[in-house]
Amino acid sequence: MGDLRKVQRTPTGTFFVCLPRSWADEHGLRKGLLVALDETVDGKLLIDPKYNVEQLPSTATLTAGPYLSREIIGHYLLGFDIIRIEAKERIDLDVRNIVKATVGSLIGLEIVEESNSQIVLQCLLEPSGFPPEKILRRNYAIVVGMNTDAVNSFVDGDVQLAKSVIARDDENNRLYFLLVRILRTIIQNPRLSEKLGLTAIECLDYRLAASLVEAIGDACVQIAAKTMALKGAMPSEEPRKLLVDLQKVCHEAHEQALKAFVNKDIATAENVRKMSDKIETLFVGIEKSAKNQPLDVMPQILAVSSFLRQIYAHSVDLADLVV
Repeated sequence: MGDLRKVQRTPTGTFFVCLPRSWADEHGLRKGLLVALDETVDGKLLIDPKYNVEQLPSTATLTAGPYLSREIIGHYLLGFDIIRIEAKERIDLDVRNIVKATVGSLIGLEIVEESNSQIVLQCLLEPSGFPPEKILRRNYAIVVGMNTDAVNSFVDGDVQLAKSVIARDDENNRLYFLLVRILRTIIQNPRLSEKLGLTAIECLDYRLAASLVEAIGDACVQIAAKTMALKGAMPSEEPRKLLVDLQKVCHEAHEQALKAFVNKDIATAENVRKMSDKIETLFVGIEKSAKNQPLDVMPQILAVSSFLRQIYAHSVDLADLVV
């Protein structure tokens, strides 16, 4: 618990609370200076002594090492505006290629300076211009297409379509990383939270929702990989039809789950759970029909149906965020 202060009142009826002297000294307050007061949606009062001071960009310095790509991504997600990569002597070509590949996977991050021993990255995004709901919807739109095409590639033996699904996962990951960065920035910046109308709890829910949408995309990649493994071979008519039917139910489930999440609609969320019997019936049917397939095809059919059931489970988890 923080410092507790007693509310006082002047004879004319004005309420006031004394500010802690240590805090005032730390921020250079003196008599006559102005501070900004902002009320949050949950009734808290924020006191900003530097409301008219331009916020300096946050900077991190990294050294070239075996985990440089992960470190760049980590600092991007944490909301750093400038990331410097430095070396004592020079940065070799392999490291430069790693940096460029990593930058390409992160929306808004650009190389703004480059020398023999230093590379400077800067995120050029303005967080207020990227509402989380808009990013989540865009990410989901990509995943929906991946889901349909992944199953179609498998039942039709379409290797090129499978490759397209796998390629689209890069954009899925880019949007996921962007959303995580924006959400962390909102949590650290109360004014931005107020501007976008999101509380810290809602940011947490969006973070979980983004993770589930990204996981659905990953499952689609796994299905496409099974198409690649068959090298153009196709299941027979019965399992093909059952897999398409299972995909259609999964599609309806995650579509309704996202709608329920965005609109905070409990009734729609419950409808997602009610699809479980239909999912299990189709899954059992696929298991039975797979037994009559060639030995090289049978395990792939079972794997695809398992990944589709995972997608449904992610949809249920997404719908449960409403409750």
